[in-house]
Amino acid sequence: MLIAKPGLDGHDRGAKVVARALRDAGMEVIYTGLRQTPEQIVAAAVQEDADIIGLSILSGAHLPICRRVLELVRERQMEEVTVFVGGIIPTQDIPELKALGVAEVFLPGTSTEEVVRAVERLDAERA
Repeated sequence: MLIAKPGLDGHDRGAKVVARALRDAGMEVIYTGLRQTPEQIVAAAVQEDADIIGLSILSGAHLPICRRVLELVRERQMEEVTVFVGGIIPTQDIPELKALGVAEVFLPGTSTEEVVRAVERLDAERA
C-alpha cells in the first residue's frame, strides 16, 4: 500500500498517522512524503507494486488530483489498484470522487480503526 501526500499542502501528520495505523494492523505501507505529483505517486505505486493508493489532501485540490491519479492508473493499465482519499473533502464532492473511481473517502474525525477496517474491506474486495 502506498500513502501519498500530493500537491503543495505541507501538513502530513494525518497521512503519517494513517500510515502508522495501517502498518500496525499488519499492512506493508510505503509513505511517499510531501509534495508529490500524481505522476510521482503512480510511478511509485508501479515501482512498489502497490495494490492500494491512499491520498491525503487538505489543500482543496482533491478533485483535479484524484482525477489525474485515476487517469494515470488507467493509462498504466492498473485498474486493479484501489484508490482512497482522506482529508478536507466537502461532502458535496464525495459523489463526484466516487464517480471518478475513488473507492472510499475519509473525512476529518474518522478514527484510525475505521480507516483500518475500511482498507481491509477494500483489500478483500480487490482480491
